[in-house]
Amino acid sequence: MDYSAVLKGREYDFIKNNEHLGRHVILLGLAGSYSYGTDNEDSDIDIRGVTLNRKSDLIGLTEFEQYVDPDTDTTIYAFRKMITLLLSCNPNTVELLGLRPEHYLYLNPLGKELIANTGLFLSRRAIHSFGGYADAQLRRLQNALARDVYPQSEKEQHIFNSVKNAMHDFKNRYERFEAGAVRIYTDKAVHPELETEMFMDVSLQHYPLRDYKNMWNEMNNIVKDYDKIGKRNKKKDDNHLNKHAMHLVRLFMMAVDILEKGEVNTYRENEHDLLLGIRRGDYQKNDGTFREEFYEIVTDYEKKLNYAAEHTILQEEPDMARVQEYVMSVNDKVVKDEI
Repeated sequence: MDYSAVLKGREYDFIKNNEHLGRHVILLGLAGSYSYGTDNEDSDIDIRGVTLNRKSDLIGLTEFEQYVDPDTDTTIYAFRKMITLLLSCNPNTVELLGLRPEHYLYLNPLGKELIANTGLFLSRRAIHSFGGYADAQLRRLQNALARDVYPQSEKEQHIFNSVKNAMHDFKNRYERFEAGAVRIYTDKAVHPELETEMFMDVSLQHYPLRDYKNMWNEMNNIVKDYDKIGKRNKKKDDNHLNKHAMHLVRLFMMAVDILEKGEVNTYRENEHDLLLGIRRGDYQKNDGTFREEFYEIVTDYEKKLNYAAEHTILQEEPDMARVQEYVMSVNDKVVKDEI
C-alpha cells in the first residue's frame, strides 16, 4: 500500500489549513494496527503527529496542546506537550519515534531531528509506563475473563495494582507531596459484601484542589473500568478483548526492547504471527476465557520484562539539561521564524 497518498484526500485538508498546523507540522506517521504490523481487513488508518508551538505560544499569550480530528482518527501533538509525554515514556507517543521509514507520511528536518534524539527520552520510567501499564491491564483482562473463578479478594488486589501503577506517575504530573502523604493499601473490608477492599491514608497540607481532584478522578475511573469489564457477557465482545490482549502483549515486547536495547521498535516483525494469532482468537476457548498457552506467553514476557528492568543500562531519569538544550534549540528557530 502507498501510504504516502493517504494525506492527499480532502478529509485531511485541515492539516494544511489549521493555524496550529500547516508549516508548523514536523512529523506525521501511522498509528495503531498499521504501525504495529497487526492490521487486518477491518483496520482503520490512524495518524499521529507533532506540530511546533507557534511563536505566540512561546512568548505570547496563546496556548495549544494538541489537535484531534475524530473523522480521520488523527491526533497531532504540540511540540511542548509531545516532549512532556516522551519524558514520561508515554507509550502512545514513544512509539511514534520508532516507526518503519515507509510509515512516516511526512517528515521534515526538525521531525528527523526529533527521531534522532529518541535516546534523550528513554529511561527507567519505561518500566512503569510500558511494563506497568501492560501488567495492570493484563491482570484486568484476566480478572474479566475469569470473574466467576477468582475470589473477591484477588480481584481487589488486581484493582489495587492498577491504581498503584497509576499513582507512580502522579509525581511527574501533579504538585509534589511528601512520601507517605497519600498511601493506598488493602485490608479487611468494611463493606459487608466484600472480603477485602482498598483504603487510603491522606495527609496533605496547602495542596492544590484541582490536582487532588484530578488524581482522585484517575483512581476512581480505574475502579469503574474494572466494574464495566467485569460485566462483559456478550460474545460480540470477544473480538475487542482479543485485540486488547494482543496490544497488551505488544506493550511487553516494546518495553523489553527499550530496556534491553535502548530502541523503540514499533513494527513487530518477528512477533507478527504470534500477535495476529492472539487477535484472531487462536488462544481463546469456547467459553470466552483464554487457553493456558496464552497465560504462559504472558508469564514469559513478564519474566523478560523483570530481567530487563533489573539489568537495563538506561538511566533512572532523563538528562533534563540535554533535553532542555534540545527543546530550546527548536523553539529558538520558531521565535526567529527560521522554520
